[in-house]
Amino acid sequence: MFLQRSYRRFVTVVLICTLFVFFHVAITSCNPSNLRTKSNKSQWTTTLLSDPKTFNFALNEEFPNVFLFIAEGLTTINAITRKIEPALAESWQFSEDNKRVTFTLRDNLKWSDGHPLTAEDVVFTYKEIVFNPDIPTSWQDTLKIGKSRTFPEVRQIDKRSVEFIFPEPFAPFLFSTTGSPDGVGILPKHVLEKTTKTKDTNGNTLFLSTWGTGTNPKDIIVNGPYLIDRYIPSQRVVFKRNPYYWRQDTQGNRLPYVERVVWEIIESTDTGVLQFRSGGLDTLTVSPENFSLLKNEEKRGDFTIYNGGPTFSKTFISFNLNTGKRQNGQPLVNPIKSRWFNNVAFRRAVAHAIDRETMLNNVFRGLGELHNSPLDIQSPYYLLPAKGLKVYEYNQELAKKLLLDAGFKYDAKNQLVDENGLRVRFTLNTNVENKTRVTMAAQIKGDLAKIGIQVDANPISFNTLVDKLNNGLDWECYLLGFTGSLEPNDGANKWIPDGNSHSFNQKPQRGQSQLIGRKVNDWEKEIGRLYIEAAQELDDNKRKQIYGKTQQITQEYLPEIYLVTPLSLVAIRNRIQNVKFSALGAQGATLWNKYELKVKE
Repeated sequence: MFLQRSYRRFVTVVLICTLFVFFHVAITSCNPSNLRTKSNKSQWTTTLLSDPKTFNFALNEEFPNVFLFIAEGLTTINAITRKIEPALAESWQFSEDNKRVTFTLRDNLKWSDGHPLTAEDVVFTYKEIVFNPDIPTSWQDTLKIGKSRTFPEVRQIDKRSVEFIFPEPFAPFLFSTTGSPDGVGILPKHVLEKTTKTKDTNGNTLFLSTWGTGTNPKDIIVNGPYLIDRYIPSQRVVFKRNPYYWRQDTQGNRLPYVERVVWEIIESTDTGVLQFRSGGLDTLTVSPENFSLLKNEEKRGDFTIYNGGPTFSKTFISFNLNTGKRQNGQPLVNPIKSRWFNNVAFRRAVAHAIDRETMLNNVFRGLGELHNSPLDIQSPYYLLPAKGLKVYEYNQELAKKLLLDAGFKYDAKNQLVDENGLRVRFTLNTNVENKTRVTMAAQIKGDLAKIGIQVDANPISFNTLVDKLNNGLDWECYLLGFTGSLEPNDGANKWIPDGNSHSFNQKPQRGQSQLIGRKVNDWEKEIGRLYIEAAQELDDNKRKQIYGKTQQITQEYLPEIYLVTPLSLVAIRNRIQNVKFSALGAQGATLWNKYELKVKE
């Protein structure tokens, strides 16, 4: 009996110890800092909110994305000086009439598989991918020129020289060549040419299904400082140093310095904070909710919070103004609600009813600025309110008056109803992964309740929301943030009525059935016309005036109601060296000079 009890205790102790070891290994293996201890290679670790959607740069619609690490264009933007600098091209020269530009590539460029990168790759990228009508890339909208919306001609002069020929001067062209995040990235002809010339059984070019996230990373050939080493869905993307990357430092050392970057996929911002505080992450985008906590830990945690000023992004709500119907006659938006949304007085009333000052102080803890434009606050083309930009101050009484003058009424319960007595109610979607936006949506719900409107806040996954906007087209209202840049024409795909991202009145994507009854408002057409005119103008002061008009129109008709732009705040461990921080770029601008970053072990 004694032996049996002793044996049982022995087994129990062994079992407990085994379970302890198992769970310890399981937990510690999930901590990205452990990847560092298993290798002598230098590395740093950052975070991403969701899985990448594609490894094909031309088909990318998300930000941030893997192409920040693996892809380059002919030029790049220095986030500190905000000047365009050489990248794959070592120089360029415009003709006197500004209708031609010749790029000279660097000598001895190579792809990550060692294959030469030449002018043939540049011509292939533009002719067979960017200008290809069968490939729905957002690059196209930024390169369509003039009222005819034609593409420039591109031809190879020799192995290292490429010439672009324009039907008229095109001011934003250089910005379109800057690679990730906003410009065209050069793609490998020797790998992808066949996919652009071959179609599948459904008649679609094979390029559309090439380099999806299920592709073996070894098959993805790149020209950036890093290449994809491995991708574990819902866990991480691991990048390793591209041995053929062209950059060298002044001593002739090949860049980048850091051999590996780990991009952890952490869908919860709260979990991201925990990972950073425990040492599992080297960089973290700082939200208003966690700023005070992290600021107090800077010294103990051996990190620095960098502030780059207002982010290059816009947070706003937008109503679905699309009046179109499916081929079966089913409207995208309930016709009753569509009449509300398309009433500009309704949109203006909503704008006046949202207390943005309280949102700035409570949701953002004062760490931001009120935003009133489709352009970014730090853009040189941003129109200040003092220069004529309309601002919607918080004014509930004015909001109610606008609604009453537009034919809406209040019932006995002080609920807003339309002229037919129907309760005014709509669904507001936002992405559940972003805690700040969920809190913003809750405040908007409360603010609009004060003028009798019922808002059903509906936080959903980012992927589901993007699918609704791009493919379903059957949403009512959304709250999101869009990234921007210095060059307004980078948003042409949003403001040209037929652009791929004209989300508030979206046409079907390529390959989808056309809509019946989709109407484009005169003010939408005027904004599109002005974007074309601004691209034709080479005088920068005149361009500012034209873009100023577009901002005045958007504030007059409110296809988007702008809210608050947060400050660009990023916590970076002091072990990461050569940080040159600004708001321009991904994760603030932690990544813009990634090839120069060093890690102090």
